[in-house]
Amino acid sequence: MGGRPVKNVLSVTSECVPLVKTGGLADVAGALPGALAPFDVRMRTLIPGYPAVIAALEGAQGVAEFASCFGGPARVLEGRAGGLDLLVLDAPHLFDRGAGIYLTADGIDWPDNPERFAALSWVACEIANGALEGWVPDVVHAHDWQGGLAPYYIARSPAKGRVRTVITVHNIAFQGLVPADRMAALRLNAGDFHSDGLEYYGQVSALKAGLVHADKLTTVSPTYARELMTDAFGMGLQGVLRARAADFVGILNGIDETVWSPADDPHLAKPFKAPRGKAANKAALRDEFGLAEAPGPLAVVVSRLTEQKGLDLLLAALPGFLERGGQLALLGSGDPGLEAAFQQAANDPNVGVKLGYDEPLSHRMMAGGDAILVPSRFEPCGLTQLYGLRYGTLPVVALTGGLADTVIPATPATMARQVATGLQFHPVTADALRDALAGLCDLYAQPKLWSKMQRNAMAHPVGWDQSAAAYAALYNRLTGPE
Repeated sequence: MGGRPVKNVLSVTSECVPLVKTGGLADVAGALPGALAPFDVRMRTLIPGYPAVIAALEGAQGVAEFASCFGGPARVLEGRAGGLDLLVLDAPHLFDRGAGIYLTADGIDWPDNPERFAALSWVACEIANGALEGWVPDVVHAHDWQGGLAPYYIARSPAKGRVRTVITVHNIAFQGLVPADRMAALRLNAGDFHSDGLEYYGQVSALKAGLVHADKLTTVSPTYARELMTDAFGMGLQGVLRARAADFVGILNGIDETVWSPADDPHLAKPFKAPRGKAANKAALRDEFGLAEAPGPLAVVVSRLTEQKGLDLLLAALPGFLERGGQLALLGSGDPGLEAAFQQAANDPNVGVKLGYDEPLSHRMMAGGDAILVPSRFEPCGLTQLYGLRYGTLPVVALTGGLADTVIPATPATMARQVATGLQFHPVTADALRDALAGLCDLYAQPKLWSKMQRNAMAHPVGWDQSAAAYAALYNRLTGPE
């Protein structure tokens, strides 16, 4: 593009769609390389060699070896999978395991998680210092605490200043805390254990290490960036972020519009281009959840069942919504108490619940629902409301984080201008959600207004174009003039 030099970027992530996923981080890591390609950014992804990743790797070649990598030998494999250029850290002693990528079969953290992801960060630093023949990144882009030590290691290496670093906070609730007595095992300098360095309330925080040492900091929405600098949302790191405010920016996530495309989604009963095409999918979804026809809107939830997601608020607000003729179809898993409570709620014939996660079903829910409910107490960006917009399924969201940045609420002003795409509520309480659901029922009873909001939602930009341009501009600022 215009002769601009290609920026080589190394993305350091613990998960990546379509290879391995536990949350939104994987979606972002999987989408960014392709989204950045039109901006002359070549991104390669460094990811642990979990069994699923090794099995998917095509054309694998060993390109670097390490005799001692946090408890055993390791190598870097170069190859492709899922359309991505991958660098895979093949360290069987760290990653060749069953169960989850972070948790044992008993649902607890692998005890050596600090070493596992320190190894990932340390290898990123080695790559920045020339471990791969013929390829050195201009920028190392680390994600969350699992990549948080990469900016630290690079800042303590010869690559400092030559290879620039970025860290993205996807969810500040997870900080990679480690007892201070493991510093030597993690190849950390004892002299860096202080309040302006690695120390976090007597422990080491891998995320803080990245926030202190990276050249630029990002998070996944402008509102979440502002929230993280407050005592209410910063989870103990708000002071660090306020000190780095000049280097901290919020860039919204996007979604893969080829995967989430109502016009040619293979999972749907009937793909559609216009809101009126949702009717067949709504009928099919009701059948799938055992719901009869009802006079009110069919609301859907696709979520982890946790207090962060505000699903306890939905339980409290649900009776009033059902009294207005509304229905609920929920797909999710998480807190056993919430799982049991929603199963109990499903005794009502207008509530359908499926526990677990089912990707094809999530597509059918987006296509068949009238509204998607996202009542999160905090939400860095959120993706489900973006899926809802794409499918004309109007989001009902809390006024927080990326939910505030992506949904145009139905207010007198936005309705007069005919631009509303959903509903927002604040404060994040059961009463406020109850009022929002009542407003949803009122709008649903006005077919012309409802149809206009659906068309607005489906036309709202939810892809990666704008966000990829923002990341490319950030890399360009870091690496000098074009």
